[in-house]
Amino acid sequence: MSVETPIFGEGAGEPGADLIKNTTTKDFMADVIDASRERPVLVDFWAPWCEPCRQLTPVLEKVVRASKGTIRLVKLNIDEHPEIPGQMGVQSIPAVFAFKDGQPVDGFMGALPESQINAFVARLVGENTEETADLEAAEAALEAGDVNAAAQAFAEILQGDAENAEAAAGLAKCYIKTGDLARAEQTLALVPPAKAESAPVASARAALELAKKAGDTGDVDSLRAKVAADPSDPQARFDLALALNASGDRQGALDELLTIVAKNRAWDDDAARKQLVQFFEAWGATDPATTSGRQKLSSLLFS
Repeated sequence: MSVETPIFGEGAGEPGADLIKNTTTKDFMADVIDASRERPVLVDFWAPWCEPCRQLTPVLEKVVRASKGTIRLVKLNIDEHPEIPGQMGVQSIPAVFAFKDGQPVDGFMGALPESQINAFVARLVGENTEETADLEAAEAALEAGDVNAAAQAFAEILQGDAENAEAAAGLAKCYIKTGDLARAEQTLALVPPAKAESAPVASARAALELAKKAGDTGDVDSLRAKVAADPSDPQARFDLALALNASGDRQGALDELLTIVAKNRAWDDDAARKQLVQFFEAWGATDPATTSGRQKLSSLLFS
C-alpha cells in the first residue's frame, strides 16, 4: 500500500509539522510562490556550515508551529540550491524572506531572538498594534514626501521605544532625504547590535551608502549626454544609474544597470548586478521597483 506524502510535511505527528518543509530550486515555485497566495510563507536560506543558521532555524520552527496555521516555513539549503538565493541577491546567511501573494514583502538577516521573530510574524499576518499603526503612518508620510511629519512620527516612536529598529531606520532615511548624512549615520549607530542586521536597518544603511556614492557621480543631464555620446561606456551608464536613483527615478536607474548586465555582465567584477542588489536592499522588498527589477534581473541571468 502506498503512503501519500503531505504537501507540507516534515516530522509526521508533530504539531505544526505540515507547516514546515525543505524545498529545492525545482519546487520553489510551488512551495513558496504558489503557496504564499494562500497564506504567508517564510523562506529560510541556510547552509550546514552556518552556525547562526543552526541557532535561527529551531526558533523559526517554534514560532511557525505556534502560529496555528497562519504562516508556513520553507527552508532552502543554498549550497545545494544556489540559483534562487542568487536571483534574490542573498549575500549572507541566515537570511529570511517573507512571501505573500506570490511576492517577497519583507525579510531580515541574522539570528534574531524569538521576541523579534514573533513581532515580525505578527506584522506579516496583520496582527496590528498601536505602534505598528504609528510606524505605518510614518512610513506613508515618508513615501509621500512629507519628511518633516515622518521624522517627527519616527522620533516619537523612538521616545517610547528606544530600541525600535524600524523607527530608527525610518528616521535615518528622513535625514538622508534632507542630505544630513552624518545624522543618518549617527542614528543607525544607535540601533542595538541584535537588531543591526534587520531588514529595515539594512535598507537604511544601503540607502546611506547610495547617497554617499551619488555625491561623486555628477548631475543627470551631463551623464545622459555622456552616455548618448558613447553608449558603450559602462562607467558613464553606471554613474547615470546612481544619479537617477538619487533624483528619485528608480525605473531609470534600473534600466541603465540592466543594460550593463545584458551587454557586459562581467564588467568591473559584476559591478552592475551588485549595484542592483544594493538598490533592492535600499528600496525594500515591497517596493514595485524592487519586484520589477528582481524579475528582470532573473530573466537576464537565467535565460
